[in-house]
Amino acid sequence: MIRPTNKLRAVKFFREAYPERVSPPRKGRAILKNYQMDRIFDIHNHILCGVDDGSESIEMSLRMLKMAQDDGITDIILTPHNKPNRRNIYAFEQVERIDELKRTARKEGVYINLYPGNEIFYRSDVSERLSIGKAASMAGSRYILLEYSPMDDWEHIKRGVEDMLMSGYFPIIAHVERYINVMKETDRAYELIDKGCYLQINASSLMGEVGWQIKSKCKSMMKAGLIAFVATDAHEDKKRTPTLSKCVKYITGKYGEETAIKIFMDNPLCILEDKIIR
Repeated sequence: MIRPTNKLRAVKFFREAYPERVSPPRKGRAILKNYQMDRIFDIHNHILCGVDDGSESIEMSLRMLKMAQDDGITDIILTPHNKPNRRNIYAFEQVERIDELKRTARKEGVYINLYPGNEIFYRSDVSERLSIGKAASMAGSRYILLEYSPMDDWEHIKRGVEDMLMSGYFPIIAHVERYINVMKETDRAYELIDKGCYLQINASSLMGEVGWQIKSKCKSMMKAGLIAFVATDAHEDKKRTPTLSKCVKYITGKYGEETAIKIFMDNPLCILEDKIIR
């Protein structure tokens, strides 16, 4: 396989590798119709099997994709962990893995659009890893999904964001509700956004599945308009599942249809089109 040697060639490579878009089956279309959306995206999950602590087998991945499709999800950016001191899947290995998963899923009647990505644990060499294909941006765009440890200090988090921005990427902070030193002061979330990054929360956090305190913080950020993405962070097909319809319904009812469309469709489309989110 030809491996692109720089960021611009990598973007072109992924655009050519994943040009197609398929329409959801009838059950998924019915859910979309309820919320006046053409598409629903999940931009953070661990569905690709055998590469991290997510799906354990191709069979589990297929069950997760079927579950997502039945729940109305049409597009998934696959984001396996990329962490230090681990055997991380190379960006271009994902093309073969995703192609295999996609072909197998089609045979099972699953037609979700799949795109490559990573949940990248921030360290000082992330930019270099991205440039040489040891980590993947989201769908070949300039957007990256960035993760920290829950107790990482505020200066380290800021430094990571600034590092990625200076390298030409648009960082999306994964499950921002987990970071103690961001959540302890409201102004810090605003500061991250002002720098040019975007915030993602997990649907399970907003729905109260991990405790009322986390839910309260997520609601406050939603009310303030700080959240650009809500995703599943699905790891398996029993508890941490790839479903969003209940959260779409909740956000539509509490924060309005326009907000739901922006979070679940318009903002993710900006990733696919490599455009700045306004």
